[in-house]
Amino acid sequence: MREDTQKHDPIRSPAINAMSGSSNTRLDEIKARQVKPELTSNGTSLLKKLSKATSSKIILFVMDGVGGLPIEGKTELEHALKPNLDSLARQSVCGVVDPISAGITPGSGPAHLGLFGCDPLKYNIGRGVLEASGINFPLEKDDLAVRINFATIDKEGKITDRRAGRISTEINEKLCEELSRIKIDSVKIFVKPVKEHRAVVVFRGKNLSEAIAETDPQVLGALPLEPIALSKEAQTTSEIISKFVSEAKKVLAPHHPANMLLLRGFAKPPSLPSFQEIYRLNPAAIATYPMYKGLARLVGMKVLQLKGGNIEDEVTALEENYKDHDFFFIHIKGTDSAGEDGDWKRKVQVIENADKFIPRILKLKPESLVITGDHSTPSVLKSHSWHPVPILLYSPTCRVDDVNNFSETACVKGGLGRIKALDIMPLAMAHAQKLEKYGA
Repeated sequence: MREDTQKHDPIRSPAINAMSGSSNTRLDEIKARQVKPELTSNGTSLLKKLSKATSSKIILFVMDGVGGLPIEGKTELEHALKPNLDSLARQSVCGVVDPISAGITPGSGPAHLGLFGCDPLKYNIGRGVLEASGINFPLEKDDLAVRINFATIDKEGKITDRRAGRISTEINEKLCEELSRIKIDSVKIFVKPVKEHRAVVVFRGKNLSEAIAETDPQVLGALPLEPIALSKEAQTTSEIISKFVSEAKKVLAPHHPANMLLLRGFAKPPSLPSFQEIYRLNPAAIATYPMYKGLARLVGMKVLQLKGGNIEDEVTALEENYKDHDFFFIHIKGTDSAGEDGDWKRKVQVIENADKFIPRILKLKPESLVITGDHSTPSVLKSHSWHPVPILLYSPTCRVDDVNNFSETACVKGGLGRIKALDIMPLAMAHAQKLEKYGA
């Protein structure tokens, strides 16, 4: 069930159940759910030693949320008429990918970090930083960035729409201008539009902490949550955030449907290894949505400018810049958006539209072409899910398997088997012959 349409259920919604108790109760629940995994290694140091610069080209083509679940007996990929992807699968080695690990539902940030070869358990980047980086906001090392969702609340203050009807970016810009006038002692506040209902607020000051609980309960019919401190050191920051939310509510009150804001992803700028450092690549990113541009920038990719916002514009940018880079990340957002909206027909259409551009990509003759998703977003669930994602790897050096179409059911039988997202970059590098032999 999609989080937007999920109703108040004390059994299924622990965050809502906790609201009826004290802040301490909610704090205890949040801390109990926090996971502190061991920092695992994905062989980054080894790849640094083995990577070599060559003229060969790699393309990573990501259809966001492409994985699905059966509707009328077939997933969205299986419903779609996609002759080019199916033909390519027959010439490739295929498999399925766990973005993080089996059974774990990933957010977009960690899912993409895994695709880029950065261990998402080690480098967990908050959504606020991703949004800020996506619009190329110049974050300073002590800044605290937070993602804003403009939302709708009723007369009782309960959330009726977590996305404020997906307001236009133009309305978003005007709201951000008004919110930018909020003043709080000890910090500078920057409020910047991202796209549609999403914005980012950056707090600039001393000793700010990212250990703040999000204010978005992620269900309808609930009151926005308080930004409580998750550590003693975060108490002052929590008070600053509370003042901002209180003032923002006053500012937004006349602007229905965007008459409230919800805060997610409190984060400070991280330090990530770059593609140049690990893989000796000159990488470029092609994306229409700011957050994915931000992810690409954080790992050292150059974000290419597009003439428009559709798949054809993205493929045109690939063609026009092909000679200047040896790695391209291409991101298709529409599959994920349709899945989150529960619109399986639109998701099928996005897949079919993407399929039309596969011949133009193949005409460039990349030495290594990977087509996959960052995670599954089944239309029937209206949300991200834990299901593995199909992948194909096309290269002159691949061992072609018996998979005859690009789908979840077919790819699970492929030669790659079931792999983790962290395995994708080493495989792409190897098939592009960009890795030296290990050992004597």
